[in-house]
Amino acid sequence: MSNVTDMTKHRLGRLAGAMLMVLAGFLGAAAVSASPASDVEKYLNGLASWSADFEQTIDDGRGNVLRSAAGRLYLQRPGKFRWDYSQPSEQLVLADGKQIWFYDKDLSQANVRDMDTSLASTPASLLSGSASVSAQFNVTSMPPSAGLQWFQLIPKHADTDFQLVRIGFNKNGELASMFLADKLNQITQLTFSNSKRNDSFAPDLFSFVPPPGVDVIGRGGK
Repeated sequence: MSNVTDMTKHRLGRLAGAMLMVLAGFLGAAAVSASPASDVEKYLNGLASWSADFEQTIDDGRGNVLRSAAGRLYLQRPGKFRWDYSQPSEQLVLADGKQIWFYDKDLSQANVRDMDTSLASTPASLLSGSASVSAQFNVTSMPPSAGLQWFQLIPKHADTDFQLVRIGFNKNGELASMFLADKLNQITQLTFSNSKRNDSFAPDLFSFVPPPGVDVIGRGGK
């Protein structure tokens, strides 16, 4: 994860945004008739904020790992997230609801973009949490595996950056794993632990001020 290129930054933003869009779709959704979609909505009904440790791998779709990383993730409705990468190097991907920041401590470099540009290919209506899961995804239940109950979500709209998402819940109904396949056939797998629901976060958790001496690229920068 060191020496992050623009392409890698773009992918991190897409990944973070895709996950936010999927979760945001659940945050305000009310359960309807019994179906896989309503089962998923039930799991996360009433969730306003969420945090968890994560381990992440990205492979080429043939099992060859391209990158791996670990850190802690924070989500808050509407439209805010923070990925604190601690391994293999310290990096930050942060969305404050208007902008998305990519900060690489080793490079002393920060890149900032408008969220609507960075996340343009994700279903915008999910950001507000006002749309139901079934309105945006075709949801099917999958056989339990590795002690998790799995659901598969396939976007109904063509303007997404991913082909499908699979989410796995543990026996306590907590999100434990996530699998995303993008249109380049690369696979991102996320495993979550030490999750917390509806915590009160510090007011400045979803804001970023570049440290002195950091080169800022993007709006307001170079």
